[in-house]
Amino acid sequence: MITGKVQGVWFRASTKQQAELLGITGWVRNTSDGRVEAVFQGDNALVEKMIAWCHQGPSLAHVDHVQITKEQQHDVFSEFKIR
Repeated sequence: MITGKVQGVWFRASTKQQAELLGITGWVRNTSDGRVEAVFQGDNALVEKMIAWCHQGPSLAHVDHVQITKEQQHDVFSEFKIR
């Protein structure tokens, strides 16, 4: 969960682009409370790079907080999607 000025600043599209560059699968979506939620699957080191990127986000974003929850994912994603 990413909190801050993260909606209306191309955060989802930029997240998808960054995930595809890293070869990460999963999804990203806006939430009704103004945050962005994302799920990342892939090599641990690449997922950590993706999480690090989320702390900054695209140039128009202002990230206040990134909440990370590591879970065993039951779904296997074949690509990265914007939901």
